[in-house]
Amino acid sequence: MESRLSAKGAYNIAMCIEGKQLSSTELSEKLISAAVSGYSTVNFIIGSSFGMSEEIKKAADLRLSMSKMTFPHQLARIMLLEQVYRAFRIAKGSRYHK
Repeated sequence: MESRLSAKGAYNIAMCIEGKQLSSTELSEKLISAAVSGYSTVNFIIGSSFGMSEEIKKAADLRLSMSKMTFPHQLARIMLLEQVYRAFRIAKGSRYHK
């Protein structure tokens, strides 16, 4: 059975509470590493208020947690967007993240 996350060239990150917590610098390093490894796309999968299926979590390349706390879906999207922006600024050598 082919996974729904098997898009060619995509690095899939499952956003789930039991995932690994990374600093902004560590997230930047993960994204750089994914790009250097040949991934052309990064997918962030945010679960619903009911969580995320084990199938999706197992198929993901990384399980990432923003916090042990629970956030509304829309707020999690904004927070994640800011962290991705911050990660690219860090990769560029900008002082934005300080």
